[in-house]
Amino acid sequence: MHHEQTKGIIKSKRALNINAFVLLFCIIVIGAILTYFLPAGEYERIEENGRTLVVPDSFQYTESSPVGFLDIFNNIHIGMVNGAGIIFFVLIVGGAFGILKATGALDAFIISITKKLGNRELLLIPVLMFFFAVAGALMGLAEETIVYIAIIAPLAVSLKLDAIVGYAIVSLGAGVGFMAAVLNPFNIGVAQSIAELPTFSGIGLRIALFFVLYFAAVLYVYRYAKKVKANPNLRFLGHFTNEDQVKIKADAILTFRHKIILTLFLLNFVVLIFGVIKYGWYITEIAGLFLLFGIIFGIVGNLSASQIADSFIDGAKELIGGALIIGFAQAILVVIQDGKLIDTILYSASTLLSQLSPFFNVIGMFFLQLFLNFLVPSGSGQAALTMPIMAPLADLVGITRQTAVLAYQLGDGISNSLFPTSGVLLAGLAVAGIPFTKWIKWVLPFIFIQIIISIIFLIIAQAIQYGPF
Repeated sequence: MHHEQTKGIIKSKRALNINAFVLLFCIIVIGAILTYFLPAGEYERIEENGRTLVVPDSFQYTESSPVGFLDIFNNIHIGMVNGAGIIFFVLIVGGAFGILKATGALDAFIISITKKLGNRELLLIPVLMFFFAVAGALMGLAEETIVYIAIIAPLAVSLKLDAIVGYAIVSLGAGVGFMAAVLNPFNIGVAQSIAELPTFSGIGLRIALFFVLYFAAVLYVYRYAKKVKANPNLRFLGHFTNEDQVKIKADAILTFRHKIILTLFLLNFVVLIFGVIKYGWYITEIAGLFLLFGIIFGIVGNLSASQIADSFIDGAKELIGGALIIGFAQAILVVIQDGKLIDTILYSASTLLSQLSPFFNVIGMFFLQLFLNFLVPSGSGQAALTMPIMAPLADLVGITRQTAVLAYQLGDGISNSLFPTSGVLLAGLAVAGIPFTKWIKWVLPFIFIQIIISIIFLIIAQAIQYGPF
């Protein structure tokens, strides 16, 4: 049943993703039209310590440079080429995770935890949520959550909890991890690369953010679970009945082989941190490392060479929509750069924002990113769309680029549990049998808690000049 439902819902998810492409194409067309009407302008730019910086008081209006009809279509290809480094990074890392998934190690790990804690259901919440939060923070767990919801939601019902608890353990767990983005290659990796920041720099504040968000999520779900336990009338069963016992696969036992794979998975991140700090690795080296470890996972997991290759393709396939959105977002940039509008936009925005204190500017950036996610549900796509403007704007209004990236990741992270344009959200809710309106009513107070935590962290980031720059 779940498989059919998931299949059906994936179709609707694709339809929703197409909306993002249609929307971005419309923005490209509007951008091209604006090149005929808006004044062109340019800042001087200088190279300093390997970064391209805008010279603040150097803005001048220049002769307009309108974008022609055919150029609209040509620029999509140019955008794809310009975004190739990031697009292929996303696909290679996604492919490596596809191989990890095919070994069955993650599934077996979750099921073994579930079996061990089966009769201590209220301990299950913090333990499983921690696993999903770590997966969100390290590997940007998103589409994969749908599979786990199909396991954990009926489990929660069979433990006299309900479908909302089961869904929230997976979805909010992975969501807060994704939002804290400690080493998430798909949002923080992409955004920092565009902002010319060292990869995964500023990790200390993100680890603190991770624990604050994790504890907030656990308390929120735990309080609801205790209420449901105390008053069974409050339970919402979704598709599942009380008799729905979890069909745990008999073969999903955590074997010695699985334990080696999970140890290697953690070792991958140790090597990653070492390489980034000691050798200044960037997205090319990180993609190479993931590919190497992906192949090792496959070999240790006893997959044949063909199975490793097929799993790699399956993993990359999951992310093709998000990867192509990066190219479309880059195409918008090509249009407004060719029309010499990007600096006019920067000049107007910085003139407007320079009247405000940097603290208000950074909170404004956060809310802008939050609402933009309604239009561009892909985290890496949103980074490609906004960071080329937000990074130089941050320089101009006295915010560090690292803080601008933090504003992006927080805005992007919150909206994934909120907006119906997120195909993953709708697919997961359908698998658990929870109507969208019921979920929003349940999760809205937590969304406000996340917004308050985000604003506090952004104020701290601005106060400490969160860097390196």
